[in-house]
Amino acid sequence: MITSEVEVAPALLPPTAANFSAHVSVLVVGGGGCGLTAALAAHQGGAEVLVLERDASALGTTAMSTGLIPAAGTRAQAAKGIVDTPEIFAADILKKTRGETDPAIALELARASARTIEWLIDDHHVPLTLVDSFLYPGHSVKRMHGTPNRTGAELMGALSAACDRRGIDILTEALVTTLFADHSGRVCGVRVERPDGTHEDLSCDALILACCGFAGNDAMVREFIPEIEGATFFGHPGNKGDAIRFGRALGAAIADIHSYQGHGGLAAGRGIPILWPLIMEGGVQVNVHGERFSNEARGYSEQAVDVVAQPGHVAWDIYDARLHTLMTEFDDYRDAIEGRALLTADSIAELARSAGIDVAGLERTMSTVAACVRGERSDPFGRDFTGKPELRSPYYAVKVTGALFHTQGGLVVDGRARVLRPDGTPFPNLFAGGGAARGISGPSSWGYMAGNGLLTATTFGRLAGETAATAAR
Repeated sequence: MITSEVEVAPALLPPTAANFSAHVSVLVVGGGGCGLTAALAAHQGGAEVLVLERDASALGTTAMSTGLIPAAGTRAQAAKGIVDTPEIFAADILKKTRGETDPAIALELARASARTIEWLIDDHHVPLTLVDSFLYPGHSVKRMHGTPNRTGAELMGALSAACDRRGIDILTEALVTTLFADHSGRVCGVRVERPDGTHEDLSCDALILACCGFAGNDAMVREFIPEIEGATFFGHPGNKGDAIRFGRALGAAIADIHSYQGHGGLAAGRGIPILWPLIMEGGVQVNVHGERFSNEARGYSEQAVDVVAQPGHVAWDIYDARLHTLMTEFDDYRDAIEGRALLTADSIAELARSAGIDVAGLERTMSTVAACVRGERSDPFGRDFTGKPELRSPYYAVKVTGALFHTQGGLVVDGRARVLRPDGTPFPNLFAGGGAARGISGPSSWGYMAGNGLLTATTFGRLAGETAATAAR
C-alpha cells in the first residue's frame, strides 16, 4: 500500500506500524561502492537482493573518488616483486592513526583486502591493476589498486555492470526514512519515500546500511568536526548521517565520530582534486606570501585544515614539468588541464607574478626546498626531501583550497561487518560498511591514510553481503 508522507519520518518504528507490500531477503541501503559490493556478495551467497538508492542513479561517494583500493599480498604485487603482508598493512594503519584505532579490525580488513581485490577481478570483471608508479602517504609499500583511468566513476561503472549481469535490482529515487525493528533489535523492514512524497514499506530478513556518513549534514559537521566547517564540501550531497540516525535510535555503538577525510588540494573555483602524488614526488604548497606552512607529505587529509587556515583559505601547489607529466596518469589532473587550472612559467619569479604570490617569498622558499633536496639543510616542518629530484624549469602552479570529502566515524562493526551494541554484542541481522561504519582512520583527520574509505567500502561491503546472506538463510 502506498500512502502520503507528510511529516518528518521517525528513525525507528515497531513492526506493528508497518504495512509491508513486499519482502526481500537482503535489503541494501545505499547504491555507492559499498552498497553494490555488498549486493554482489549477498547475491553470490544465494540471497535475493534489492538495493535502495536515494538518488536518480547509483553513484555515491565512490564516484567522486580516485577509485583506488589498497590491499596487501595480491597477485599484482607479487608479479611486481613487492613484498607485502596483512601484518605490514595493519602496522601502517596503526602508525598513521597513532595507535588510536581498533587493531583487531585493522588486521581483519588487511587480511581480507587481497581477497576483495581478486574477487572483484575474477568473479565480477572489475578491471583493477596495481598502481606502481608512486607511493601514497602512510603506506610503506605500493598496494593501491585501481581501474585504468584511476577514477571512482569508472569503478562505479564496473560495479554497476556487474550488478546488471547478475540481475540485481537497484531501486533509485528511493529514500529510506525509517527502520522497523522489534524489541530484540531485529530489523524487520524499512519505509521508503519516493520523490512525490508517497511511501512504501518493505520487509527483509537482513539489512545492510551502506549509506555513507554525515559530511553533507551541516548541523552534524558543526557539532562533530567544527575545525573543517570552513572548507569546501566536495562529497556526495546525500551523506546526511542516516546511518547514525538509525543507529542512535536502535542503541547501536558509535565511535570515532570526529574522524573525517579532508583534502588539501581541491583546485580553487574548479572543484577538481589535485592528487597527492604531485606532493609526494617533490611538489610543495605555499600561501600567498610564498611561504610553506606545514609538512605537506604527512597526508592530504590533515593538510585540508592547514590550507583553510591560510589567507583567503587558499594555497598553491608548486611543481615542475616532471611532475606535470607524472600527473597526467590521472583523469582528474587531465580535467584540471582542460579547465585551465594550471599556470606555467620558465622562472619562479614569473610564476609568482602570474599566480599573484609574493615573488621574494616564493624565491626564498624554493631556494630552501632545493637545499633540503640536496641534503644541505633540514626542513623546519620535518619533511624529508632527499631522494627526489630538484624542481627545475619550466615550473607549474595550481591554486587550491581545503575540502571535506567524507566522514570516517560511524556504527561500530565487528570483523564480519555486524553492527554492535555498546556491550559488544551484535544485532541479529543488521550490517554496515563504508562511511556508515566506524572506519580505521582513528578519531580525527590526521589518521586518514590514502584508500581507507574504499578499503572499508569494498571489504566491509563484501563481508556484509556474505554475512547477511547467511543470516537471511
